[in-house]
Amino acid sequence: MSEPSIFFSEVNRRQGDFNRRAFLLGGITGLGLAALGTRLAYLQVVEAQRYQMLASSNQFNFIMVPPPRGRILDRNGVVLASNRPNFRLTVYRDTDTDVDHVVGNLAQLVPIDPAKIPRLIKDIKRAPKKAPVPVMEDLTWEQFTRINVRAPELPGVSADMAEVRVYPYGGAFAHVIGYVAKVNDKDIKKIKDKGQQPDQLLYNPGFRIGRQGVEKAFDLELRGKAGGKKVEVDAKGRVVAEDPGGDLPPVPGDEIRLTLDVDVQRRALEVFGEESGAAVMMDCRNGDILCMVSAPAFDANGFVRGLSGPEYRALAQYERNPLLDKALSGTYPAGSTFKPTTALALLAAGVNPKERVVCTGGYHYGNRIFHCWSPRGHGGQDMHDAIKNSCDVYFYHMCNRAGIDLIHDTANKLGFQQIFDIGIPGQTRGLIPSKAWKKEAFKKAPNPDARVWHLGETLSVAIGQGAVTVNCLQLCVATARLANARKALVPRLVKSVGGKELPSGAAVPDLPIPKEHLDIVRAGMAAVANDTSGGAYRQSQLGLGDVLMAGKTGSAQSRDYKPGESRKNAGLTWSKKDHNLFIAFAPYDNPRYALAVIVQHGGISGALAAAPRAREIMRTALLKDPEIRARIEKPLPLPELDPNADVEGAAPALPADGLATPPAGPAPTPTPAPEPAAPPPGGPGR
Repeated sequence: MSEPSIFFSEVNRRQGDFNRRAFLLGGITGLGLAALGTRLAYLQVVEAQRYQMLASSNQFNFIMVPPPRGRILDRNGVVLASNRPNFRLTVYRDTDTDVDHVVGNLAQLVPIDPAKIPRLIKDIKRAPKKAPVPVMEDLTWEQFTRINVRAPELPGVSADMAEVRVYPYGGAFAHVIGYVAKVNDKDIKKIKDKGQQPDQLLYNPGFRIGRQGVEKAFDLELRGKAGGKKVEVDAKGRVVAEDPGGDLPPVPGDEIRLTLDVDVQRRALEVFGEESGAAVMMDCRNGDILCMVSAPAFDANGFVRGLSGPEYRALAQYERNPLLDKALSGTYPAGSTFKPTTALALLAAGVNPKERVVCTGGYHYGNRIFHCWSPRGHGGQDMHDAIKNSCDVYFYHMCNRAGIDLIHDTANKLGFQQIFDIGIPGQTRGLIPSKAWKKEAFKKAPNPDARVWHLGETLSVAIGQGAVTVNCLQLCVATARLANARKALVPRLVKSVGGKELPSGAAVPDLPIPKEHLDIVRAGMAAVANDTSGGAYRQSQLGLGDVLMAGKTGSAQSRDYKPGESRKNAGLTWSKKDHNLFIAFAPYDNPRYALAVIVQHGGISGALAAAPRAREIMRTALLKDPEIRARIEKPLPLPELDPNADVEGAAPALPADGLATPPAGPAPTPTPAPEPAAPPPGGPGR
């Protein structure tokens, strides 16, 4: 019998080694199984909800929904900017999308401009995958349904409904409110240059941002917060169904209420007609701006849809420049509307307002004659007459008693050369010269004498010419401060944002000008409009009973005249004609509204071009004011009668016994009753 091939020596030791190894391997296997079981339990129990959401995200997706842009209202709640439904057509590119073929099919279904097709194809090919590219806005219902019926044959094409900005009053508020437009690469770059991450909302094809005015200044407040529409997608990410129950509603933007009045604003634009210029009206009590018009205007709705090249060039190249906000950005010589400022500076310098100057039609200074607007002259003029008649010679003769620096400081107190925080950008500071200004402005001039202010230069500044430039808002602020005579009012354009009221324009320090000085100037302005010899008497009659307007005319040359050249504007081209201005406040006895009107290159005079327009704007504001309407419609008081006087037509008194004794002789002829008194002028209506 053969022996076993494996011979164990020391059987007990070897068996122990085997058992230990088997136990170690079993332990390792058990630990592995325990770890695997623990992980499976963790995934199935603890992480179950998370992986359920991940699995659901492979099946469902959210499409960003832009929020409704906040509305913009006037002071009375009239909508100035809102949103309307918009059927739009978009295309997105997938891996296997034949862009040329898709666009060609679309051109057969909707009217796409053939000239835009190459550019459209290029935009779609350059866009990231799945990024929708807008093809057409404002589809008709027939076009919208036609696209959706053919949707299975048009991969990547989508026709849906969104919202688009709309401005109900077109151009009346175009410069103040501004407009919205598509986001471009420059907008994204500006955000990235600031080190910020652009909001994904900016990449949405239906999203618009503010480009000017209130729309730009309050763009973030008006945007709101985006929502999401839950949809079911296939493996390639294509939408196959919608799940409305899972939608996330967007949050609308804040509502902004302005101090503007839609009726006053529209009337202001209407009275300009074909003329170019600006008009600004303020409430003399709190600084609220009731109208801020720049003419001619443009329809902001065109910028929302996007202007064609020829359309934009027509606006940009028109000499009257409808794209420029003439109320804030346009600056003009103030002309004679600056004379009240010069008068206040003279009073501050101690000039006696009763001192008279004889105007013969010109003023000799050095080797030059400074002409008055009236070649025949005005004769003897004190300050009141000089303001009423707008006599240039009076201010030529007196201005250097105050000096250029005092005139500059007085103008600054009234609001000239100031930038006001009204919530929107675009204001131009203008210029009121001074000695320091000239020294700095001409510091590089080779002739040192050019840096010195000469007394002869003050003469032009005193009548609002020379280096003086102002904008229409500044003119209105200065007039409002004159009218208020107490507070250094600042203008307020935005009344509230998201329901939060902004500070009043009257929450400011007192005006640092003595009231008695203001009263002298205000009386002169009242004479301009109400004295029969005033410069704008006929054009300033409101026809509203005892509600009277005070004002000041102005004409400012837009170019230098050569020696001997006629100053008449007849026959000149539009761009060479003088500017016409008028400032006013009413009612004179209790100022409520201040107004400044500038007619660019009107070429007539402030009385004939600007004053009639100011009158119509002022009437509109006054007739809308309940307190003023009550004052206008109040009957005139009956005349006082002497109680002892015999009244014609009165019945004879009864005798003491109470019995009437018939008179002897024939009966007297009855006296006809007097006709009722005519109603006071200026009743309700325009």
